[in-house]
Amino acid sequence: MDIGVIKEIKNRENRVALTPLGAEQLIGAGHVVKVQSGAGAGSGFTDEAYMEVGCQVVNVAQAWDSELVVKIKEPLESEYPYLKSQMLFTYLHLAGVAPSLTEALLKAGTTAIGYETVEDENGRLPLLAPMSAVAGNMAVTIGSYYLAKFADGKGMQLGTVLCQRYGKVVVLGDGVVGRHAAKVADGIGSEVVIFTRHKERFSALQQGRSENHRVALSSQEAIASELADTDLLVGGVLHPGGRAPHLVTKEMVASMQSGSVIVDVSIDQGGCIETSKPTSHSEPVYKVNGVTHYCVTNMPGAYPRTSTIALTNATLGYITRLASEGLTVLRTDKGFAKGVNTYCGYITYRPVAEGLQMLSRYKAFNELTE
Repeated sequence: MDIGVIKEIKNRENRVALTPLGAEQLIGAGHVVKVQSGAGAGSGFTDEAYMEVGCQVVNVAQAWDSELVVKIKEPLESEYPYLKSQMLFTYLHLAGVAPSLTEALLKAGTTAIGYETVEDENGRLPLLAPMSAVAGNMAVTIGSYYLAKFADGKGMQLGTVLCQRYGKVVVLGDGVVGRHAAKVADGIGSEVVIFTRHKERFSALQQGRSENHRVALSSQEAIASELADTDLLVGGVLHPGGRAPHLVTKEMVASMQSGSVIVDVSIDQGGCIETSKPTSHSEPVYKVNGVTHYCVTNMPGAYPRTSTIALTNATLGYITRLASEGLTVLRTDKGFAKGVNTYCGYITYRPVAEGLQMLSRYKAFNELTE
């Protein structure tokens, strides 16, 4: 099968969907890999590195003209003309972006497979996990930066100073983002509160953490009670494929001290803070009621080398199966099939249709392939 690797054009997005090592394995399995010139440069992979393992380095149109196209982020409007009935494998987050992308995918008849909704045999999200981990780690370091006075923050350093802990971090959600953010915040020496909807997870979430790391049952009342002295609020709520619920209202944001920071990692799916709106690496922050909001929709793009290698490690097996078996693997692997967001002109992942209020355009993937 022909596999196209696209150069990302989203603001300061330097990741690439496939490393040269990953490409070499696909070529060894008998596939043709066409890499758009410059696609890997931001992650430190030159065109020559791809050519050395047998890739074809091509222009943008030639890369898109493939049976299987792999990317990092959702196609932007200038890329819509390249959409056709190929398989597209990338982060889509359709419920969190403009409906125009979904319309373009449906019109083109694209089989659009979202990394973020592929499930493994245990119902976990193996292709979302590595980037969630990067973003969770990053949430605390970015938040700490914007707490600095020179960054117009309140001037509270997160961490330990001569055995005394400083700063309070509240984390919403106990998924990969939340657990990584809480671990980093606890590790550097801040007070941490992580909210979960699952009381049975309390013990596991507390294991190996300090006495200054607390686990709490999530409710708006409980969250609101913690915000008055919170320095950094991290949003890590996930509703797979659908829009994230707003756990923090604008009134709750107004209760936070001026110079506090919010990092809403859920922004790809619309954000879990009512005052959140998408930002970019070029213009990452804005203020509401004196509270700094960091809502960059492609946070892991700040660390493209780590992110590209970690993501290829997770996706390569799936890409190999798609290239070798085509739609057959999606018909037989129910977890993989949950990654299919659009197919044959229909939305095939219900939470996407619900999030976009397009249920009339929804049909289950298995109904279309019977």
